[in-house]
Amino acid sequence: MLPIFIIFVSLLFLIHPPVCSAATDTISAGEALIRDQKLVSRNGRFALGFFQPDTNSKFFPRHTPKHWYIGIWFDKVSRLTPIWIANRENPIVGHHRVSKLTIADNGNLVIFNQATRLTVWSTHATITTKNTMAVLQDNGNLILADASNSSNILWQSFDYLTDVIPLDAKFGRDNVSGLNRHLVSKKSLTDPSAGLYCLELDPTGADQFVLKLCNSSVVYWSTGVWNGQIFNSMPEMSGRTLFDYKFINNKQEKYFLCTLLEQDQLTICLLHISGQMKQLIWLERKQEWATIYTLPKDLCDIYATCGPFTICNSNALSVCDCMKGFSVKSPKDWELEDRTGGCIRNTPLDCGVKNQSRTATTDKFYPLPGVGLPTKANIIVVAGTAEQCELACLNNCSCTAYSYGNRCSVWYDDLLNVRQYNNGTTSDGGILYLRIAAKDAESWIHTKSGKGKIIGAVVASSVVVLGLLSSTVIWVLVIWRNKRKQVAGSSDNVQGGNGIVAFRYTDLQRATKNFSEKLGGGSFGAVFKGFLGESTTIAVKRLDGDCQGEKQFRAEVSSIGIIQHINLVKLIGFCCESGRRLLVYEHMPNCSLDMHLFHDNTMILNWSTRYQIALGVAKGLAYLHESCRDCIIHCDIKPENILLDGSFVPKIADFGMAKFVGRDFSRVITTFRGTIGYLAPEWISGVAITSKVDVYSYGMVLSEIISGRRNSCEQNISDDDHVAYFPVQVANKLLEGDIRSLLDKKLLDDVNMEEAARVCKVACWCIQDNESHRPTMGQVVQILEGLLELEMPPMPRLLEAVTGSSY
Repeated sequence: MLPIFIIFVSLLFLIHPPVCSAATDTISAGEALIRDQKLVSRNGRFALGFFQPDTNSKFFPRHTPKHWYIGIWFDKVSRLTPIWIANRENPIVGHHRVSKLTIADNGNLVIFNQATRLTVWSTHATITTKNTMAVLQDNGNLILADASNSSNILWQSFDYLTDVIPLDAKFGRDNVSGLNRHLVSKKSLTDPSAGLYCLELDPTGADQFVLKLCNSSVVYWSTGVWNGQIFNSMPEMSGRTLFDYKFINNKQEKYFLCTLLEQDQLTICLLHISGQMKQLIWLERKQEWATIYTLPKDLCDIYATCGPFTICNSNALSVCDCMKGFSVKSPKDWELEDRTGGCIRNTPLDCGVKNQSRTATTDKFYPLPGVGLPTKANIIVVAGTAEQCELACLNNCSCTAYSYGNRCSVWYDDLLNVRQYNNGTTSDGGILYLRIAAKDAESWIHTKSGKGKIIGAVVASSVVVLGLLSSTVIWVLVIWRNKRKQVAGSSDNVQGGNGIVAFRYTDLQRATKNFSEKLGGGSFGAVFKGFLGESTTIAVKRLDGDCQGEKQFRAEVSSIGIIQHINLVKLIGFCCESGRRLLVYEHMPNCSLDMHLFHDNTMILNWSTRYQIALGVAKGLAYLHESCRDCIIHCDIKPENILLDGSFVPKIADFGMAKFVGRDFSRVITTFRGTIGYLAPEWISGVAITSKVDVYSYGMVLSEIISGRRNSCEQNISDDDHVAYFPVQVANKLLEGDIRSLLDKKLLDDVNMEEAARVCKVACWCIQDNESHRPTMGQVVQILEGLLELEMPPMPRLLEAVTGSSY
């Protein structure tokens, strides 16, 4: 009886090999991973097993066949986030219980479907020994190794990346084997198969990576060339304390390597479905992934991210929208963030299969003003007038659009990369005339000049609206009219909340004499001098029509519009009319602080004035951080954003990057922002920020107030001092007791040395590497007022290391 039992058990093992034991990291020959089992790395960080993408979308009813994959994910993260997928192009259809991950007879690791008796996926390694094992390593790398010599790696997942760059993985090319490790985006949220976009080494040979349309030469973004420390187009890499970077280039291989220094942090760098690179970190308290930064920052910079016959608008709530006469081709795909199918016509063109008479076609053209013209199939046609250009397009049934400016351009077939600028104003882009069916153009009339005018629908709808106006609506309009006030003589403006005035564009145009006297400018637009009435001088900031300008406009009106403090610039009003965005401030006759510190043609600030400026800025920041309903983090403190009134009272300005933090929260995750040279380490170290980022920037500004020069410039290098970064000099000289050598030479001897020592100490404490070591701005105010004493600060080691300074 016993021999029969042994034979029976042996047969079972032949049919069903032993499954892996619980919480193992290894599959050996004769073992298999089945059903809900998983491998777990020894450090417990990573797991490997069967999974299926989230199918909770309304477009996936219960009867939809399930697709299963073998993947690697973070085991201790509640939200399943695969960092590598084995069979992304060949899913298991049906139920994963019919499949297993095992070592095949030839020594390769395979996914075997027991129902179909077919191999779903294999490592396809060239193996001379059949005695192999698969191991999930602590860094998330799945390796296939010689069981008798585990250091002999026959295959590894790090060589076959999907859409994620794993930490510790070589990302680049092996010149010997020809292996090219690159990323390919997913197709959608529920389909991890290859999408449109790739991240790879620059095929031209430059030491950089490029984002491109896969299997094409179309490149839409690059990292910039490696300069020995960072990629030139990625300043957010500078000073990061969370990672260590290397770029290796020799005869054998060329690759980039990123190592995580803080092992407790969970982070991921992936190529998103949209074509953006995203860096995420895991917030344990919120149990969610937070985006640190995206590259490129503007979705509309990505090639064909919205698909054909769409308009990409960075300022809109929905970035992608269909053109007039078109509808989303597949709502299901758009729901899953796959917009590559774009939009399709609501009504077929008359000039088509049924009607080949081009001269008798009923097709019309709809104008799309202020857009970036499409790429691909742009053909220049000889045409002397707009009418001839229109006719050139109308006479070809394949022509879908034309544009006439300095030349006539026509487009055939799909229209890609049409981008809306400045809410449709023609000054920021061209006019694209879109070919549509007559049925879709019933409410538009196309004139011989080629310029479409929207009339019929507008007139008809106006009549209907007027006919339906009830006495209640009319009463509301009367009340609104009565509340309008005359501001600045002839200007008729609507008062906003807190006394903020909603100006009309024509009033501001008149107040600034058509924007003729420019006071200055920044990354978001120019500032002009103007007058309200005969005596009130104003500064009008005219924002550029890009995505960042729109965000800055909203941030400034919503933040500074609700706060008042003597050391914060006063917002008088704004204008948001026909795509134009302007902010109206009180005028600061003594300009910005940088003009007095770094330029020789302005008044030299004496020590007493500098000290009062330092104190005033500290009070303004303390108010923002500690006295408002929400903590307001300015995020861009620098001399250019500190304005001086007629009495040299400092006023903090430019709240376009400000971040609100509720009092119930101590930290906030936000995208990378600010100005290089004033950025706290945590901005670019992958952690949530606090108000201490402003403290750090303030410390940098203090150093410049002390010296009267930029923190980092050639002038900082003297014959007997090799240090080129002034904050490091401050820390060193402070420790040596030589404060006088730090002071601006233009101050001569008119300096209160006790105050100077106090400012130097504050500056050094504010720029400490660890944010918990920095004082609050409230404490800074007390220190500068002489109410608190400070100990000698330690050297900011990160700055010392970055600048290569040593003492």
